[in-house]
Order: sequence, then structure tokens, then C-alpha cells
Amino acid sequence: MKNLTPLLIAVSLALPVAANATTSTWELDGNHSTAGFSVTHMMVNTVRGAFGKSTGTIVVDEDDITKSKIDATIDASTVDTRVADRDKHLKSEEFFFVEKYPAITFKSTSIEKGAEGKLKVTGDLTIRGVTKPVVLDVTGPSAAMKNPWGQQVRTVAATGSISRKEFGLNWNKALEAGGVLVSDTVSLEINAELVPKAPAADAAKTDTKKGETKKAPEKTKK
Repeated sequence: MKNLTPLLIAVSLALPVAANATTSTWELDGNHSTAGFSVTHMMVNTVRGAFGKSTGTIVVDEDDITKSKIDATIDASTVDTRVADRDKHLKSEEFFFVEKYPAITFKSTSIEKGAEGKLKVTGDLTIRGVTKPVVLDVTGPSAAMKNPWGQQVRTVAATGSISRKEFGLNWNKALEAGGVLVSDTVSLEINAELVPKAPAADAAKTDTKKGETKKAPEKTKK
């Protein structure tokens, strides 16, 4: 029995930690969030763009932030650089090829603490069907606060950079004076507001109120 004592003590100490562990699930508020990027153009100028539609879920482990999970999706067809012809080119097969690859996704694989309020988030980024690991410098998520309408809100911001060639975005033009038209390095910047994810039961009630009830499947006649 004496040999079991240390084990029993260890188990008894561990149980309260597991019982007290809490997580909260948050959704990206697309109306108050931006997913932007920038590249160097003509070797000297910076051209910026953004995506108009993105969704995502963050499961926050309130006891250990490094155990949190991030899953986000960007609609590549909503790319906007304020120049219609350039946007059309970006949507084409030479860049995002949105007809075949409409979504850009990011799924976190590990989270490390940095300076106070900072995180290093590593995850799998998929663009044009190619998946590569990337590291984002993240600020947040902030503590929950109420907006003027009484809804709980949190904020999070992230920056990083990728090599577009690694994702098959190879198009470029050589410049007469040397160099290329568009840089390989793409800088990323995400600023998001998060709202609590509604439980499935509440979501179903909301759909019912909107008249979006689903019909029961018809029985197959034998």
C-alpha cells in the first residue's frame, strides 16, 4: 500500500485541474474583421489588398492559452485590391485559381507564449490546394468586453509573411532595369472581432424564427 500512496496523491492533485478546465468558443465577426496582405510592386512600391469574406472559430482554453485552437477560412474570390483588372488576374489560374480553389484555410497546430499578451501561432495554411506551415505573431485574444449593444466581444490581431511561390503563385514579370514586378514575399495582416459561438440549440431556434425550418426527410417508398 505504501507504494501506491504517491500515485494516489498525484491523481488527487490532477483531478481538480481537469475539472476546473474551461474553454469558450468564439466566431469571427465578418462585419468587423479584415484579412489583408501586401506585396512590393516594381521593387519599390507597396500594393495592398484584402479579402471581403472570411469565417472562423477559435476555441479558447481559458486556463492554458497554448491549448487553444484556431480554424479559419477565407473566400479567395472576394480578393479586392481596388483595381478590377488586377483582381480579375488574381482570381485567374495564374494566381489563386478561385474556380478550382475557392477557399484559403488556416488550422493551428501549436501555440506558444511570447511577450506579455503575445503568442506565436503555428498552423497549416492552404492556398491553391497547397498546404505549408506558417507562423503568425498574434496579439490577444483580449479579455471579453461588451459592445454598446450588450454583446460580448473579444479582439485578436495577427501578422506574418509567406513566400507565394511555395503555394504555386508563380506569375511574375522581369523588369528592364532589373528585378521583378511583384515580390515573392507577401506580408499578412489580420484584425478580427470575435463573438460567442451560439450553441446548436440556440442556432436552431434562430433559424426557426427566420422561417428557415428544415423539412423532415421523406420516407423512401418500398
